[in-house]
Amino acid sequence: MNKNQTLILGDTLAIAIVTIIGFATHGEVGAGSPSASIILPRMLAAFIPLTLGWFLLAPWLGLFQPEIISNLKQLWRPVFAMLFVGPFAVTLRGLILNAAIIPVFAVVLTATSAFGMLVWRGIYFLLNRKERK
Repeated sequence: MNKNQTLILGDTLAIAIVTIIGFATHGEVGAGSPSASIILPRMLAAFIPLTLGWFLLAPWLGLFQPEIISNLKQLWRPVFAMLFVGPFAVTLRGLILNAAIIPVFAVVLTATSAFGMLVWRGIYFLLNRKERK
């Protein structure tokens, strides 16, 4: 697996994990939660717009370029990207679900997604730092 494939898989997993954690914090995952037939479409309505937005914007910010992903000082870029991706995803989710677009949800989704991506990209940097030496 090349570095871009690893980043794509890791980015997707980071977004999936943040999505699952978000639903879990609301008691919608695990024992006693609503059925999967109810939760899964709602999860996908958050996950797909967030993933779509991420993969539309990340290349424009150089988030797959070797000189960016190998520089610790560039870890601000994934956070910056999520400042735009989060509100886009919440808006798209609202349209998909025909639901209200709640500003507080946009802030929380943006912040948690930015943090999740920062953690993942930081781990990726640390794992690949050894390879560069």
